[in-house]
Amino acid sequence: MGNDKKKIVFLTGAGMSAESGIKTFRDTNGLWENYPVMDVASADGFARNPALVHQFYNMRRADLLKAQPNDGHRLVAELEKDYDVYVITQNVDNLHERAGSSNVLHLHGELMKVRALDDESKVYELKPEAIETTPETIIDGHHVRPHIVFFQEAVPMIEPAIDIVKQADIVVVIGTSLVVYPAAGLLSFAPPSARLFYIDPNPAVVPNRVNVIKKGASEGMKELIKQL
Repeated sequence: MGNDKKKIVFLTGAGMSAESGIKTFRDTNGLWENYPVMDVASADGFARNPALVHQFYNMRRADLLKAQPNDGHRLVAELEKDYDVYVITQNVDNLHERAGSSNVLHLHGELMKVRALDDESKVYELKPEAIETTPETIIDGHHVRPHIVFFQEAVPMIEPAIDIVKQADIVVVIGTSLVVYPAAGLLSFAPPSARLFYIDPNPAVVPNRVNVIKKGASEGMKELIKQL
């Protein structure tokens, strides 16, 4: 981080991508309502029925390919002209990257990637024309699994995320409740001197030092830029 630009860190959650039409599995309509989250997004569920989990993520990838970054994503990326910008996201979509953000840390994994079952350091990016995987899929000699942090698994990127927040001049939380781990935990690592913002149409109760912008991601980002 060797420059004089102010460091602005975004902590983003599902509300960041809502305007792009990305649903979380909690509110996906149709077939998946019949499956508890723990069947399709937990370590136990994957051990029990890997075919179902692969199928679930194939559907989510298909949805993601139809989605486009929204103005919120684009405005975050544009701030790189004037600030040292870091994005720490709970989202598994690649909309921040597609909007042009260059420093994106994914706490919960990435939908468009898979990794080797027998070696988690081997991570492979799926091509848009080949997003379907099954338990039989072999890449580079390895069977693969979604590159997603399932329930019951550790969040390996939390330590690097903490380090980034500790160096922030400005921290902006968008579309994630400040009562839910890990966002709430991360905010507590912001330096006392940092300016804190929280963009959400239905904000949780937060400490007085946090500037609340009661809007969705795109409108909220426009308001943030005025306030900066």
